[in-house]
This record gives sequence, C-alpha cells and structure tokens, in this order.
Amino acid sequence: MFRTVLLFAVLGLIVLLLVGVVGVVVLRRVATEQAMADARDLTAHSAAIVQPRIEDSIARIDPAAEVRVAGVVADAVLHYPVVGVRLWTPDGDVVYADTSGTELIGKHYAAAVRGLDHLPPGQVDVRTADLTTPQNAYLADGGPLLDSFTPVTSRGGQPLLFEVLQRSSSVTQSERDLLTTFAPVLLVALLAFAVLLIPLTWGLATRLQRAAADRARLLQESIELTDRERRRIAADLHDGPVQELAGLAMHLSAKAARESDEDRATSLKDASESVRSSVRTLRSAIVGIYPPNLDAEGLGQALSDLTARLPAHGVEVSLEMDEPLGYGPAVDRLLFRACQEGLRNVGSHASAKHVDVSVRREGSTAVLVVQDDGTGVVDGESARARQDGHVGLELLRSLVRDAGGDLTLRPADGGGTSLRVEVPT
Repeated sequence: MFRTVLLFAVLGLIVLLLVGVVGVVVLRRVATEQAMADARDLTAHSAAIVQPRIEDSIARIDPAAEVRVAGVVADAVLHYPVVGVRLWTPDGDVVYADTSGTELIGKHYAAAVRGLDHLPPGQVDVRTADLTTPQNAYLADGGPLLDSFTPVTSRGGQPLLFEVLQRSSSVTQSERDLLTTFAPVLLVALLAFAVLLIPLTWGLATRLQRAAADRARLLQESIELTDRERRRIAADLHDGPVQELAGLAMHLSAKAARESDEDRATSLKDASESVRSSVRTLRSAIVGIYPPNLDAEGLGQALSDLTARLPAHGVEVSLEMDEPLGYGPAVDRLLFRACQEGLRNVGSHASAKHVDVSVRREGSTAVLVVQDDGTGVVDGESARARQDGHVGLELLRSLVRDAGGDLTLRPADGGGTSLRVEVPT
C-alpha cells in the first residue's frame, strides 16, 4: 500500500507542477494582453487630446501648425512610457514628429503605413516596432518599443495617421505586476492541495485495502459455508437414510428366517414406512445439494421436498400454498432460497418442535412466512452471528432488497421466531 500511495503522490505532484507551469504561462499571456490593451488606450487617449490642435496646413509642413501640435504633445503625451509621436498621411509621408525625430518630417516611408489606410476610426493597431527600418533607426538605442497607429482627422477633415511609440518595458512591468499579485495565490493553492493530497491518498488506499480484505473475507466465509453445508448433508445422509436402510436390511434378514407370514406382512409394512421416510430424507438432501428445476416441478413441490427432512429430526412441518405452481421464475427462486435459509436456521439454532411454512399472494406481492416455536430471537444475536461469520441471513436480505422486496425477522406470537419475506410479483 505504501508504494501505491507514494506513486499516487508523485504523480499528483507532477500534475501540480504542470498546473503551476501552465498557470504561470496563462498569467504571462494575460499580462501581455493587458499591456497591449493599455497601449491601445494610451494611443487612443493621446490622439483624442492632439486631434483638436491639428490643422489642415500641417499636411503642407506648416511650421506654425507643427508648433501648435508640438505644444500639446510635449505637455500631455510625451511622457513615460511614450518616447515618440508622429503624424503621417495615408500615403506614408511624415508631416509631424516630436523633437527627437524632426529630421523625418517631409520624408516618405510608404512601407511604414502599408495596410493601415483602411483602419476604422477609433481603432488602434499595436505591433512591435521594427527598429531596423529607416524611420525608427534613431530610436534603436532605447530598447524594444511598441508601435501604435490610429486614424485622426484635421480640423478640415483631412485624414491622417497618429503614431505613438512607447517602451515595451511597460508590457514587462505589467507581467511582473500581475505575476506578483496572482502567483503567490496560485502557489499557496497548489501547496494546500499538495498538503491535502497525501492524507486523501492514504485514506483512499486504506479504504481500498479494507474493501479488498472484506471481499476476501466474504469469499472465505462463502467457501466455509459451502463446506459446512456439505458436511451437514453428508451427516444427514449417514445418520438418516443410510443407517435406517442398513438397519432395515439386517432386521428383514433376521426376521425373515423366523417369522410367520402375518409377521412378515407387518415387517414389510414397517419397512415400507421406513423406506418412504428415508426417500423423503434423501430427496431433501438432494434439494440441498442441487436445487430443483422450479419451472418444471413448481414451487410447491420444491418446498415440499425441502421440508421433508425435518420430521426425521423430530420437527413437525406444515406447508400451505395458495398457488403451488409459483409466481414466476425469479420470484420462485428467491422464495425457495429464503425458505431454505429459514429452515436451516430452525434446524441449527431454534430447538423447535414445529414449523409452519406458508406462501400466499397479497395483492401484487408474494409473501413467505417461516414460523417456528423454538427459542426465539435474542437481542444482539444477529449482530454476533455476523461477527462470527454467519452471513447467510444478511446475504438473503440483500438479495430480497435488490428484488425490491423486504425481509423481517422478529419474535413470533407465543414464542419462537417468524421470518417474513415479501417480494413483488
């Protein structure tokens, strides 16, 4: 069991490690997406501030128009993490750049804005800046950058593209902040699960081991019950029919030599009764070894054979049935099994002199009652019997319950025990 628990625990820890790695990857992706969303918001917000100051003349490289844009850019936009702001025509001409990139004004870089001419108003395109291109070469020493574009219009309605370049360190910082916030929570949760994993595994293994032991015990008890039943049947055959027939043979041989015809007739009559009694006992023993074909013989005949051996042991039996042919194969087999267990308990424990067996229909239910006048049921006796390995009655109770029926065992009126089995037909 220890090896099983250890293996389960190791596999569980491996799973926890994988969950932790996946969790960190997911957190980093979430942080990156959040940083990109922040870059879009920053670009859109900056464009909204700058757009009212953009005049039509800026497209003609008007210094006065550039000064008015530069004033608002310097005051409200050009702060960390923003390192550059530029205005482009849809064709790729730079019409404005902040102080660090003024040499780009008036130059044409069609590749820089390719694919952005159909960008919807309010939409922001964010990408990693290519610092090897001519328009970005002067920013290469500052480290990785994010390049954001969004459409704007001048006061006269001329379309332009507003560009913001910002440091990628903002993405890294967002990742770091998110990991700092949620990684400890994830780590604590995983550690708590790992701490709970070992006792849960141990408990599960213990229950499985106990269940296996219970199955082995029930199997052993079943084998022992079968052995005891076979010994009982052998004893019944030896002490009953075998001894009776042997004694009868010796008696007939001795009397045949010295008795008259009338005496022989009396002896033959006695012998006939003894043989019939022995035959009934043998039939009952056969029923105990191999139950009859209830479909062919009927429940009434099977129960009659089952009760035949009790008179030889000094127990009177009365059998009453309102439907001797039975109630259907499944119900008949269960009633036969219940009667067999009830009579076995009477013969083994009750010290009874009389047993009443009745089978009748009550509505849609078949009812079997086995009632004796023996010592009766003692409180706690059933529990002690289970502890000692006598589980026949409990197994029968389970079979009846599985069939949708009910089994009750209680003291009978006037003494003795009453076993009642009810099974839906």
